[in-house]
Amino acid sequence: MEGGGARNVSAAAAQTKGSGDDGSCKPLPPCCIKAKAGVPESEAKCHATVVSGWFTESHSRSGQTSKVRYFNNPMWPGEAHSLKVEKILYQGRSPYQEVLVFESSTYGNVLVLDGIVQLTDKDECAYQEMVTHLALCSIPSPKNVLVVGGGDGGVLREIAKHDSVETIDICEIDQLVIDVCKDFFPHLYVGYEDPRVRLHVGDAVDFLRNAPEGKYDAIIVDSSDPIGPAQELVEKPFFQTIARALKPGGVLSNLAESMWLHTHLIQDMLSICRETFKGGVHYAWASVPTYPSGAIGFLLCAKEGPPVNFLTPVNPIEKIEGATTAGKEMRFYNSQIHRAAFVLPTFVRRELEAHCTFTEKKKPEKPTAKPVKMKIMRGSAITAS
Repeated sequence: MEGGGARNVSAAAAQTKGSGDDGSCKPLPPCCIKAKAGVPESEAKCHATVVSGWFTESHSRSGQTSKVRYFNNPMWPGEAHSLKVEKILYQGRSPYQEVLVFESSTYGNVLVLDGIVQLTDKDECAYQEMVTHLALCSIPSPKNVLVVGGGDGGVLREIAKHDSVETIDICEIDQLVIDVCKDFFPHLYVGYEDPRVRLHVGDAVDFLRNAPEGKYDAIIVDSSDPIGPAQELVEKPFFQTIARALKPGGVLSNLAESMWLHTHLIQDMLSICRETFKGGVHYAWASVPTYPSGAIGFLLCAKEGPPVNFLTPVNPIEKIEGATTAGKEMRFYNSQIHRAAFVLPTFVRRELEAHCTFTEKKKPEKPTAKPVKMKIMRGSAITAS
């Protein structure tokens, strides 16, 4: 879930009118604005990012404050989810974002970009495996795959389990994310070691604009949350560019936020994607404990062409030679989880269906065509007047 420009808590809170500095973009809903820091940074006992949101101090039985530190994820409006920090391993800033890695007491190493948890050693498997295999196991023999973002290498690691794949392009804007993950997340960075991988460091929008039409069987968008610069990655022009780069019947797997917090965003994305991808659009979800609300969603979209049935894996991972051998074992995904991921809670199904019905009704009716008089002349083709 990497990529996007540099943002901090105060800057994001100030951008309540949208992603642009001039406030010209459409307003952001409250759940998409980072929570304001509960304690001024001047009072922080450790690195500023670690005290974003609420800072929790541990007290001993005698009432004295201990030196225990907690990271508080600011993407939980009105609540806090804290991870106990054992040791800060890295902190730095690229031209795009602040990068922090710390060792937690229960989730292993944690990667944080601009104050938002991206992944942890313990639960990264859920996101990486689902965003990859929900797409690749829904089409037969994918050959050319593109990853947008995903600088940690985890999606590459998962794509490499498909022996039919011939080329894996990845476009990541931030070289620092790649370098940091090489040092602190080697089990993710291993994805770069596959000889089929071709790394492109740069802007994904430009990369897709210049990609040959109909090149890819699958595109996986592993980007940051749709705030600030990353907002462009959830708007119609970007999805149209992706559709152009896909083959007929090609598929997109895209981050689609939490059903507990962001149904309005999911509704907007569904509307855009249904206008763009005529082969089918579905919402799926998975449990990831360290993401806001403990759940994350995915949009699975198919370009018009050979039919795609996302609900049942036609290319099951269990039947791919070598995909589940020693060193490549799945920790989260399987064919049963694949099917279950598209089963939505009643409230989510109701809200999404109601929105789709509403938007369909709002579409202007097509003008009725004038009746065409047909003249049939012997020995000639049918003509219209």
